Amino acid sequence: MAYNPALPADSTKASAAQMRAQFSGLKDLIDAVQSITAAQVDGVATLNPGEAATVSLSVAGGTLHLSFGIPRGADGLQGPPFANAVVDGVSTLNPGENATVGANFDGTNVRFTFGIPRGADGADGADGANGMNGTDGADGAQGPPFANAVIDAVTTLNPGENATVSTSFDGSNVRFTFGIPRGADGTNGMDGTNGSDGADGAPGEVTNAALASAVAGTSNNTNGVTMLGMTVSDPPAQGEMQAIANKVDELIAALRR
Repeated sequence: MAYNPALPADSTKASAAQMRAQFSGLKDLIDAVQSITAAQVDGVATLNPGEAATVSLSVAGGTLHLSFGIPRGADGLQGPPFANAVVDGVSTLNPGENATVGANFDGTNVRFTFGIPRGADGADGADGANGMNGTDGADGAQGPPFANAVIDAVTTLNPGENATVSTSFDGSNVRFTFGIPRGADGTNGMDGTNGSDGADGAPGEVTNAALASAVAGTSNNTNGVTMLGMTVSDPPAQGEMQAIANKVDELIAALRR
C-alpha cells in the first residue's frame, strides 16, 4: 500500500493495519531517494562579457553532474602610445658599486639612465728578484685604448675674436681643433711738418724678421703648461673629460698674446 497523507482521517480510531501500511509507504519513499556519493563537472563554457553566469545539475547513479557557463571579462582599454626607448645618460661608477638603472615614461618614450661600475684596476706585476738572474715581473693589465692627443687643425681668427677649441674622441685619440686670433694691425705714423718727413709709424704688417722671432719663441708660451698624465677609462668618465677640457683652457691661455 502506498503512503496516503490523508490517513488516518480526523476523529477516527487508529487501526493497526492502516498505521503499518502508512509506515511501509513512508519507508518505500525513503528507499526511493537517491544517495549522492560523488560530484562531477561535465563542462565549463565561456560566455560573452555581460552575460549572466549559468549552472545546471542532474543526478545519475549517485553522481551529481554539474555544467557551468562563466562570462569572460571585458576587453582592456588601449594602452598609451609607445614610440621607443631613449637612453638619457650612462654614468661610470667606482669598482664594486652596484649597477643602477632609472626609468620613466614621458607619455611617448620610455627614458633610461644607467650607472655602470668600471672594472677594478689590474694588480701590478711582481718585481723580479735582485741579482743577475732576477726575472722581470709580469705585465700589468692592458690599459684603455687611449693613444694620445691629436691636433687636427689650427685656424687664424680676426683680431678681437674669442679663441675657440673643439674636441672629439675617436676611440683611441682625443682630437683637438683650435681657432686663435691674430694680433691687431699697427697704426700709421704721423705726417711730418715743414717739409720734413714724420717718424715712421709702427709696421702694419708683420715683417719676416718679426715673424721668425715670434715663431722661434712660440714654444716658450706653453712651457708652463704641465702634461696631463692621465689614463682615460673606456668609456671616458665625465670627470676625465672635464680634466681634459680644463687642460685645453690652460693651453689656450698660454697661447694667447
